[in-house]
Parts: sequence; structure tokens; C-alpha cells
Amino acid sequence: MHDRVKGDHKISEAAIEAELCLRVRMLGGLCEKTVSPGRRGFFDRIVFLPGGVVFFVELKRPRGGRLSEHQKWYRAQMARLDVEGVVVIRNRADIDALFRHYATKKRAGGGDASDP
Repeated sequence: MHDRVKGDHKISEAAIEAELCLRVRMLGGLCEKTVSPGRRGFFDRIVFLPGGVVFFVELKRPRGGRLSEHQKWYRAQMARLDVEGVVVIRNRADIDALFRHYATKKRAGGGDASDP
């Protein structure tokens, strides 16, 4: 893991992203960067975990990072389509919560990735 800095608010969005991807790989998953040419606001990463679990991840800086109107629109569209597993990650605690949720689903035998 990355060296702990006192208070996640001092950690960059890039460092949180790197930690997320490292932890996903440690579980045998994929943490894919997304590009949607001509479309602003699509999720930063799509996470694929063993068992068919998928999360759409928007990364934000720990302090002050807000969703843009385009990002809010995508979240609303996913909700309208009943797509589960849309998460915003701002810090290590959010990463921990994502993996606790995954571990619970895995123990329960579910592939559903509802919002942690």
C-alpha cells in the first residue's frame, strides 16, 4: 500500500486511483481506465472483480471534489436503467467500504454489486 499520510484530504486523486487499482489487482480483478470520445463525464474506471462483479467508479479528490453535471447525468441514467455498482471514491475509507461490500457479496454468493 501507499505510505499513509495523516488525513486522506492531503492525498491526491491520482494516489487514490493508484491504490484502488493495486487492491483490485491483488484480488485478481481488472481496473480499467475508460475513455468515451466526444462524451464528457463518463466514469473514470470500470472495476471487474471475480464472480462477475462490476463497479463503475468515479474518482474525486478527497476535499472539494464534486460531480459535474455530466457525471450526475450518467449516474441518473445508470439508476434509471437499474445498473448497480456505481460508486464515487474520494479516499481510502471509500476503497475499504467498496471491498467490504464486495467481500459480503462474495460470502453471500451474490454477483449483485449494489451501491456500497
